[in-house]
Amino acid sequence: MAQHWPDRLWIVRHGESAGNVARAAAQAARQARIDIAERDVDVPLSPLGEAQSSSLGRWFAGLPAEERPEVLITSPYRRARQTAERIRAAGALAPSAGRLVVDERLREKEFGVLDRLTHHGIAEHYPDQLEFRRFLGKFYHRPPGGESWCDVILRLRSALNTISLHHGGRRVMIVGHQVVVLCLRYLLEGLTEEEILAIDREADVANCGLTEYAFDPGLEEDGGLVLRRYNFTVPLEREGTPTTREPPGGAPR
Repeated sequence: MAQHWPDRLWIVRHGESAGNVARAAAQAARQARIDIAERDVDVPLSPLGEAQSSSLGRWFAGLPAEERPEVLITSPYRRARQTAERIRAAGALAPSAGRLVVDERLREKEFGVLDRLTHHGIAEHYPDQLEFRRFLGKFYHRPPGGESWCDVILRLRSALNTISLHHGGRRVMIVGHQVVVLCLRYLLEGLTEEEILAIDREADVANCGLTEYAFDPGLEEDGGLVLRRYNFTVPLEREGTPTTREPPGGAPR
């Protein structure tokens, strides 16, 4: 029987973005809005985010060719694409790797009316949404015009099916966003709402933090993926590149 899962799967959160920096500044100043001129899809990496991406790429480049990613798939958001491009430019991929694949199903969670608002701004402009979120929980709350975690999970189920169909037995890297990393863990490990939210509460996913799965043929009937690393930042630390863990813009903790 053909292997449907990738042989290795790495999931990377994008490097620090200008939006992460602006959000941290707005929260520290207790401002209602995050000062970002671009659409969320167009927010670029910060200079530190560029350095983080290159450091991660060089770490992969130091691995034997037969252990490096063969397929690189990214969210269409500018910060994720820039991260993927810098990882590739640093020599991270196997010689057999093809072109960069962009998949809109890996995009950031959409915040709707809460986009660009800090926690203080949400409390000021949409106090009802804070109450809805408290009652429904982070997993199920969908702000007007936005998405819940379940909405993200729905599109990620489809993305995983495509990866299994086209890239079974290969080494695949995904570059996405914090919620993508967490929701993929939920799907790949069969976690419950309580289990994934407990992981989320422990710490934000580091920018360019690495999550790694390996195929285990003995898992379940047709084999499956086993978690090997989560929030792994050694590739950055080895080069002295600062690590950051800012939440995405518009996401109250």
